[in-house]
Amino acid sequence: MHKILVADSISEAGLEPLLTMENVEIIQKKTDDPDVVLDEVDALLVRSATTVTSELLEKMHSLKIIARAGVGVDNIDVEAATKKGIVVVNAPDGNTISTAEHTFAMMASLMRNIPQAHGSMKDYEWKRNAFVGKELYGKTLGIIGMGRIGSELAKRAKAFGMAVQVYDPFLTKERAVNLGVEACSLDDVLTRADIITVHTPLTAETKGLINEQALAKTKQGVFFLNCARGGIIDEQALAKYIGAGHVAGAALDVFETEPPGENPLLKFDNVIATPHLGASTKEAQLNVATQVAEEVRLFLEDKPVSNSINLPAISKELYEKIRPYHHLAKQIGTILSQCIKEGVQEISVTYSGSVADLETSFLTKALLSGFFRNRIDVNVNEVNALLAAKERGITVGEKISTHTYGYANSVTVTAKGDESQFTIRGTYIDHYGPRIVFLNDFNIDFLPEGNLLYIQHMDRPGVIGRVGKILGDHSINIATMQVGRKQAGGEAIMLLSFDRPLQEGMVDQLHELDDIVSINPILLS
Repeated sequence: MHKILVADSISEAGLEPLLTMENVEIIQKKTDDPDVVLDEVDALLVRSATTVTSELLEKMHSLKIIARAGVGVDNIDVEAATKKGIVVVNAPDGNTISTAEHTFAMMASLMRNIPQAHGSMKDYEWKRNAFVGKELYGKTLGIIGMGRIGSELAKRAKAFGMAVQVYDPFLTKERAVNLGVEACSLDDVLTRADIITVHTPLTAETKGLINEQALAKTKQGVFFLNCARGGIIDEQALAKYIGAGHVAGAALDVFETEPPGENPLLKFDNVIATPHLGASTKEAQLNVATQVAEEVRLFLEDKPVSNSINLPAISKELYEKIRPYHHLAKQIGTILSQCIKEGVQEISVTYSGSVADLETSFLTKALLSGFFRNRIDVNVNEVNALLAAKERGITVGEKISTHTYGYANSVTVTAKGDESQFTIRGTYIDHYGPRIVFLNDFNIDFLPEGNLLYIQHMDRPGVIGRVGKILGDHSINIATMQVGRKQAGGEAIMLLSFDRPLQEGMVDQLHELDDIVSINPILLS
């Protein structure tokens, strides 16, 4: 008999996949209810109201799976669950349509002054001339981030006769053609679009993406929307540009701090706002509940689940053998993603030496999970990595080689993009751990951890010294430095590691140095 604890409000329709199972007891009570024997619970279903802490997990020795009826898992201690071998699943696409529709509704309302006109009518006023709006037809919509929601929004915008320009550094030309959108640079979207909407995950790279410098590049009279994550748009900068009359208006469903309190943006009549309602439809609430209930059903029937956000269940013996290479593969994927900043068409992985005797398909999926981290707006792990690649038109290849490059084991990965390709090779050495030993035709040796800076430059006297001086002027301490070159005076690289991330503006300052070709900050967990 499997005991399933439903700790938050989920309708009977949402639990339908579980209600048809035999040998299942469903308990709909809070986790702190005295009648609940936590130690006997096999599966836990929650929405956002219940916080699943490590302390709670310590009381649930029989727990095997946690299901979050929603997209985010901020209320779940995923690391603690993983350590205890508990699978965590969510519903990453259950609210896609809901959020896309809400964004479109906000856009139409913003352009036609519908909330303002409604408020005026409620005051028994009739001011037709005060609320003259603008048509969507013929306007250029700029979408920043072309994941599931961005793609659905593009379909609706095209149906209204809008031109759609997209900035997504990982969007391939082929997929852009298939979606019927124009792939552009961020600057092109900022300077051309009449309406700009953001649909990226909130990461270190996207936080404050629309800042004062970005806003300065936009058209006079541009409109902005954010129904994705608070913090992607710098709210203080947006308020400044709305106050100055440069930005004609904004529609916001999310804020950096929620509830937003006395946010200055809410004082403007040309700003419309909703309290994070993107996923708040009956259909979305039912969809996410049904999805996670189905995931729990599959798991309890010993069948694969597709939306796990942590490690899938594998035997302890196998995991101990594969663990060092699992970490290496994930770090290689993360580095690769941050070094090839364009749409990727193909990823090929070659295993050599002792690692080739292990479950390499699992390692390839781990590598892809690292690659997709911060690239797309859903969680990707070993369960859904291949599906995520397929959905984005990326071909994944895997092969075994006898060429070990002088190491007992090695993992070599090449990503081919629209315009270029990038190759990384790593190895695991007992007592030393994971090492990256090859970066795009350069032999090198570094530990893939922490805050890194990858610089391509010409091998000229003084280059390293000038880089070091700028870092020193900003009180940045270099923990390690690795250098590599092909020939004296030719192309060269340096790989620096730091105890903390670089300050804002430092990368631009380093770019201005003579003989610097490119700079890539790399953040690894």
